[in-house]
Amino acid sequence: MMRDALLAGGVILSAASQLSVPGMPFGYGELLLALWIMLSAGRMLVGGRVEATPAFAQLATFWLLLSLALGIGTIVGYLTTLLYPTGLLHDTMAYVLLASITCLASVEPDAGRRLRRSGWWAIAFADAIFAIQLAIAWGWLHQPGVDPWYWDRFRGWSENPNQLALYCALLGPLALHLATTTRNRWGQVLALSSLVFIFFVGRLTRSDAYLYTTIVSGVAFLGLRLKAWLASDGNRTSLPRQIALLLMVGAVPLVIAMTPYLLSEESFAANFAKSLTKDGGGEATAETFELRVYLWDEALQKGLQSASLGLGPGPHLERPPTADMQFLERPFEAHNTVLDLYLQGGLVAVIALLWIVGLAAMSAWRARYDALLVLVASAAVFSIPHLIIRHPIVWFALTFCLVAGTPSVFRRELEPSEVM
Repeated sequence: MMRDALLAGGVILSAASQLSVPGMPFGYGELLLALWIMLSAGRMLVGGRVEATPAFAQLATFWLLLSLALGIGTIVGYLTTLLYPTGLLHDTMAYVLLASITCLASVEPDAGRRLRRSGWWAIAFADAIFAIQLAIAWGWLHQPGVDPWYWDRFRGWSENPNQLALYCALLGPLALHLATTTRNRWGQVLALSSLVFIFFVGRLTRSDAYLYTTIVSGVAFLGLRLKAWLASDGNRTSLPRQIALLLMVGAVPLVIAMTPYLLSEESFAANFAKSLTKDGGGEATAETFELRVYLWDEALQKGLQSASLGLGPGPHLERPPTADMQFLERPFEAHNTVLDLYLQGGLVAVIALLWIVGLAAMSAWRARYDALLVLVASAAVFSIPHLIIRHPIVWFALTFCLVAGTPSVFRRELEPSEVM
């Protein structure tokens, strides 16, 4: 129980990048995760029980492939370009931390139950921590050294609003999964209330990526639930299902008939869509899109120049040639998970990432966990305009999906009772 809560606290506090342990170069989230790793590894060393699952084999294979790809990329980068030690060391330490967490979590005895319990702790911690951050942002509490606003966008304890938005984008489907798979009424109320609260915090970040991710996730979940509902009677179709089918079939000609009227109201629909973005669809949205396209093109060209072998961990792009970017630190990231990983580990690293994400999606699909499938989809959508592979919440979510959908195939009992 203690280690489950410790893991959840470390994952949630990893978003609090404005907070750091006094006198240390890392935050409270990293400290809790490191403590969890030491306790979990110590349990195994003193004879704790170990369960080897397909999830562990898949995660271990991924990290071995990624390590190999990054090692080759580092050699290529050392021979062909200038490497920045700070970024290289930062990303290397992050990958080591994440590999340790995912592999240790997947060999825990009854890993699915323990990760599920950590999921409940994560939702509870997120509610409490978000409430504290909102109290600081609205002036009800005071915390020196913390600025919870980035202009008019809420960021709480995070370095930027998009970082907080990522956690909201993944915690939402996680809360939805817990709500739809528990039989405890109070648990359902807690999870659904958390879902609403997390969505509220996510919208305060005014992140366009969060908006798109939420729309895609919501539509996907409704579609999956409708499919499961219609198929739940087997060959028999009850009256409510017949009515639903008729409404769905009748909606097609209705939409076609209303198309001219919808087109005539295009300006209204466009204005409504723009009102949901971070600046009402103004210059900031257009500039962000142009910047992303420029960085993606540069990342692709530089990755091809490395013969698709990569250049090693860390960012590798030059600053964009715009006036407001000239005072930012070098080097720059591509702000796209696939392209950033392509720059670091080449084509092998990208294939390995797509493979492990695909396995997580297939695992959720086989287990018929619609919300977990949406969770993987949310991570995939959010990764398009952002680099998210270094965040613990992403790997907690992927490990959760892999373990939830794969049974244990081998158990090695080193000691009759579990330690800690």
